Amino acid sequence: MPTTRTPTTKPLRQGSAQKRAAILAAARDLFLSDGFDRSSVDAVAARAEVSKRTVYDYFGDKQTLLRAVVDAADQSLITTIRRTLDDTVTGVTGAAELEDALVAFSLRIATDMLDSAEYTTLQRLVRTESGRLPDRSERSMSHTPEEDLAERFAALAGAGLLDVPDARLAADQFLALTFGVALNRFGSANAAEDARVRPLVVEGVRTFLRAYRTVPAAR
Repeated sequence: MPTTRTPTTKPLRQGSAQKRAAILAAARDLFLSDGFDRSSVDAVAARAEVSKRTVYDYFGDKQTLLRAVVDAADQSLITTIRRTLDDTVTGVTGAAELEDALVAFSLRIATDMLDSAEYTTLQRLVRTESGRLPDRSERSMSHTPEEDLAERFAALAGAGLLDVPDARLAADQFLALTFGVALNRFGSANAAEDARVRPLVVEGVRTFLRAYRTVPAAR
């Protein structure tokens, strides 16, 4: 079992955003192709076209660099989730719009995010290098894609369109009913490449709305 090294506490340089991005990209590519153990800081520096000292100045050590790669991929996914929610769900004011909005959101995420380099990076590194990364439960729950979706569901509940006593649970169930079913069945949720995905997503959204759509009060 590999020995887990405690990340450095040395103050790190912010430095050039361009150099920082180059180091992260080089580390991501090497960690994915060669694995963490076989990827040296020298190799990362050479691919990023910076000095080894610059890598250490910016990230401290290789384990901290791994965490930075995962954090960057995670943040990119969160940005995609928020942007897609803004484009598809924000502004929905009527119950009749909900199904179309949630289907549009799901298909955009399935196509734009789940087959992205960032998603692949996050999934593979979290799976293969979990012993070197903080447990997910240690992260702030306000910085996860699920929590962003939960916030939008809570907003829809505030507008009287959904009845969600537990917005985070509703978000988890929504993801399981849409992306989860497609991923489990086909290994992919990219509706642009697989025509079988869209019907599953649509039915997942409808199942979610049957459980959580606000029932009009009887007159």
